[in-house]
Amino acid sequence: MSTIHLETLIQADSHKVFDLARDIDLHQKSTFQTGEKAIAGRTSGLIEFGETVTWKAKHLGFYQTHTSKITDMQKPFKFTDVMLKGRFKSFKHQHIFKQNGKFTVMTDILEFESPFGIFGQLFNYYFLKNYMTKFLIERNKVIKLAAEQ
Repeated sequence: MSTIHLETLIQADSHKVFDLARDIDLHQKSTFQTGEKAIAGRTSGLIEFGETVTWKAKHLGFYQTHTSKITDMQKPFKFTDVMLKGRFKSFKHQHIFKQNGKFTVMTDILEFESPFGIFGQLFNYYFLKNYMTKFLIERNKVIKLAAEQ
């Protein structure tokens, strides 16, 4: 199992940042490099507790689909999405928001595991964790920019 822990400091109210982080349309804009598109479930607007979204994108040279469900939501403090279908053996992404004066600390905790036993573990260690970290950093830059306008 690999875990990525990122903190992004954003000069905006936590309510605003919380909504931007669950905005399907903004997510699609933030992932233009992979052509990520919501194709089923919630396909635009703000995803809510219990809803699903299926994404189609080109990652690592292959088109892939990934269906996740919002399994926990405590507005405006946190929400969690968990993979229902996709290439990962497991995938859980916690989004946590904490107001600190004029700033919001947005924390991502992404836990994932690739299939294929030891080969998947090696792939995670040598490549996938770095790839996913860069993916989240780019996404968070877009959220930060939108929130601070």
